[in-house]
Amino acid sequence: MLLKKGIPLGYIFGKIKYEILAVTVYTLIINMLYYQYGLKEISIPLAVPMVLGTVLSLLLAFRSNQAYDRWWEARTIWGAIVNDSRSLARQMMSIVDGDDSEEFRHFRQHFIKRQIAWNYALGQSLRKKDPLRGLERLLSRRELNLLLRYDNVPAGILQLHSRDVRYALQQEWLNPYQQIELDRTLTRLCDAMGKCERIKNTVFPATYSLYTHFAVIFFILLLPFALIDSLGIVEVPLVAAISASFLLIEKMAINLQDPFENKPTDTPMTTIARKVERDLLQIAEEDTMPVDTEVAPQEETADYYIL
Repeated sequence: MLLKKGIPLGYIFGKIKYEILAVTVYTLIINMLYYQYGLKEISIPLAVPMVLGTVLSLLLAFRSNQAYDRWWEARTIWGAIVNDSRSLARQMMSIVDGDDSEEFRHFRQHFIKRQIAWNYALGQSLRKKDPLRGLERLLSRRELNLLLRYDNVPAGILQLHSRDVRYALQQEWLNPYQQIELDRTLTRLCDAMGKCERIKNTVFPATYSLYTHFAVIFFILLLPFALIDSLGIVEVPLVAAISASFLLIEKMAINLQDPFENKPTDTPMTTIARKVERDLLQIAEEDTMPVDTEVAPQEETADYYIL
């Protein structure tokens, strides 16, 4: 994902460099026909492209808003995934209470690592990449082989979570009420996964994009004929600048409308998953921390304040 301070100008104008080059050549040709060959009748009133430009501005504004809403919804969903992942790890360390055996500690540690793997798997799955790539350090070989049977690997990982919760209930490491709380957290994660898949699989209407693009092209084609009367050769950089503004807005909307396409403008799912991994591993360190039974002495405090 591009950061605010790290957006190079080459990246911005590199998206439209061929279009701007074509507009510049086109405007130069119109300018030569008007001034050198005397084709004065090719000039048109400025009101013609102004009316089209007004309509086009409304269309681009609507599309940009819709694209940003899709991008922001995707980011909001991943924010909820971060919160629910932390809650799941916290619940696993606080609600699930066993006999402090090696099996019990391994159970909690492995459950939390599997949740870390789920975040990576979901991000890679949304980007149409191998969801199991790089997860050997977090999942056992048996789980990896089992997940190969699933078309939807993140859903398979949540299913493994559910099996472990049921196993913990059978081992009496938690009671039915605690199981319900864990299941609610898993349900929220499943809902978030479904919302991401809805955004991924819902394509922005192709006809709307096509008509808007045609309107932009038509506006750019008319603009030199309207400015040629009063600006002369100055119209070449001016038309190029106006065209660049409209084209950049259109490109921005195209990039934002697909937040899971592994582009520089998409949702930073890998970065978010790394942050979740760091937080969850710190939560899981509780099992390895020595228990300090000594209570530090506290200073005496007054029961009232003197105002």
